[in-house]
Amino acid sequence: MISAGAIYTDTGEALEFDIKPRYKALKEVIDESSKKILVFVPFKHTIDIIVDKLQKDGITTDIIRGDVSAMRRTEIFKKFQEQDNPKVLVIQPQSAAHGVTLTAANTIVWWGPTSSLETYAQANARIHRSGQDHKCTVIQIQSSPIEDRVYSLLNNRINIHSQILELYNELLD
Repeated sequence: MISAGAIYTDTGEALEFDIKPRYKALKEVIDESSKKILVFVPFKHTIDIIVDKLQKDGITTDIIRGDVSAMRRTEIFKKFQEQDNPKVLVIQPQSAAHGVTLTAANTIVWWGPTSSLETYAQANARIHRSGQDHKCTVIQIQSSPIEDRVYSLLNNRINIHSQILELYNELLD
């Protein structure tokens, strides 16, 4: 998705786009959060862009995505829950949507929407768990009517796969 910061070409090359407005919104959330933050980012290349910017801004960050081994994920989750740092965990949603308690965070930021209702619901449940002692917030960063519509479908628990096809058809007409 272009608005999320990168898109892949047919040859697999990643083309980057300006993410300054989204990053500014993310940075404001981080600066104002009372606890740690989970940032769900649907695309691997965009994760790299965001983590690079966060680290350059002195924000301690770690990554969970498909290429992180199960053993390393366990270490990262334990550190996130038990230590002061990292402040931010940047996650590819499919890689940590199930079976993980991350109550050291009370804020979730969706950098861009996911196309899976189950992944969305399960990812948001990472902070809404037994042991959570703060009010939880889920923030959806968006910059287009399409993203707004996808988030609306997710929030209303509508089967998003068929709706996304309809949305694409509307755009093509």
